[in-house]
Amino acid sequence: MAKTTNDEQFKNVISHAKEYGFVFQSSEIYDGLSAVYDYGQLGAELKNNIKTYWWKAMVQMHENIVGIDSAIFMHPKIWKASGHVDGFNDPMIDNKDSKKRYRADQLLEDRIEKYRKDGKTDKAEDLQTAMDDALKAEDLPQLKSLIEAHDIACPVSGTKNWTDVRQFNLMFSTQFGAMSEDAEVVYLRPETAQGIFVNFLNVQKSGRMKIPFGIAQIGKAFRNEVIARQFIMRMREFEQMEMQFFVRPGEDGKWFEYWKEARLKWHQALGTDPARYRFHDHVKLAHYANAATDIEFEFPFGFKEVEGIHSRTDFDLGQHQEFSGKKMQYFDSELNEEGKPYGNYVPYVIETSIGLDRMFLLTLINAFEEQDLSTEDKQDSRTVLRLHPALAPVKAAILPLTKKDGLPEKARAIMDTLKFDHNLIYEEKDSIGKRYRRQDAIGTPFCITIDHQSLEDDSVTIRHRDSMEQERVAIADLERIIGNKVSWKNLLSKA
Repeated sequence: MAKTTNDEQFKNVISHAKEYGFVFQSSEIYDGLSAVYDYGQLGAELKNNIKTYWWKAMVQMHENIVGIDSAIFMHPKIWKASGHVDGFNDPMIDNKDSKKRYRADQLLEDRIEKYRKDGKTDKAEDLQTAMDDALKAEDLPQLKSLIEAHDIACPVSGTKNWTDVRQFNLMFSTQFGAMSEDAEVVYLRPETAQGIFVNFLNVQKSGRMKIPFGIAQIGKAFRNEVIARQFIMRMREFEQMEMQFFVRPGEDGKWFEYWKEARLKWHQALGTDPARYRFHDHVKLAHYANAATDIEFEFPFGFKEVEGIHSRTDFDLGQHQEFSGKKMQYFDSELNEEGKPYGNYVPYVIETSIGLDRMFLLTLINAFEEQDLSTEDKQDSRTVLRLHPALAPVKAAILPLTKKDGLPEKARAIMDTLKFDHNLIYEEKDSIGKRYRRQDAIGTPFCITIDHQSLEDDSVTIRHRDSMEQERVAIADLERIIGNKVSWKNLLSKA
């Protein structure tokens, strides 16, 4: 079997995601809606399991982190205070021939990645430095000059007939009110963090939380991405898993380093090759940050951000204090115990923000494998998703060997026992070999086969997805065996 290129592998993952019910194009029967996707029956399960893993690691495993669920609609002054109304922009450039619009920095990043793949390391570093300097200075003409100097063409038209680089705000606006003439302009939230900040005092007081403590949230966010590409990598409607960790001023540096390492450990607990992850420090910092690092993963199209760790200072709480007129301060009674005077202060914040959809894509790509199982006697292959058992959408498949002789009834009885704790699938159509292959393709870690011997001695065969090995076990032991293998403890103890 010929070696698959990165582009081919990515296309195969996208095709696999649709064929097996993980991800569909939204509104597909109406020719779709650009950069909007629906999660199918298996995709919804995998997505929920990723959320559960994050939530348990953040909230359940930390006594000083709690979770909330804030509304998507928020008072418009919040986005003025946060800086999104005035500063939430991307540098965009149009090709006059194709009429397509691109993010200038992404065109340059693609060229940098190409230089690296071609072994032109010096050229890549020079362009990276020049682009970083231009972004930091917000020098839009220089970004265009770099695009021209490096001979970057439009991927659609193939021409280099570019407009000037301009800034575009990414927020979706809508009207809030019963009558259009009286309606107020509000925004769909471009991030979930602000819902945490405006509830800081509510959570702190009602939960009697002491600094340092964190507030976690999973929720939808919306950005009018002009450049939507690479499947679910960049979408207009997406989901974030964010945690804001409130600390004393002056202690932000140590907590920034702590959360960098903690979050990388969370990723690597899934068994991903550590070489496919790296930290990337921001050169141009956001208006609210004094330090920022991305955790990047090596996708088939290069290293891309999956999670950001940001030291946001006291910017957000300070801004909301100013714009709302309400004090967003914390009274630190423990300072006196340390020989320092009691103090009211606006806490500093360390943020961890992970894109759930990007994590979903990372998980699929990392698990996807096309295996050549051919021997001298016959050609054979299989596609398998090597998902961690805790994340797998289906934990076990219940497979009666035949549709008769009481095997389906025995299989149903086993399923009725296990389904209280695990998501299962029942299949009796096709040969057992074909059924195994279907379960491999959706990442099911275990197949339980019920045969005629099962009627005699209450035993079944368990087939393991990754090794394809089979073992005979007692039906009475199934709950313990499956439960141990798919337990969240296996992940959380490493994370």
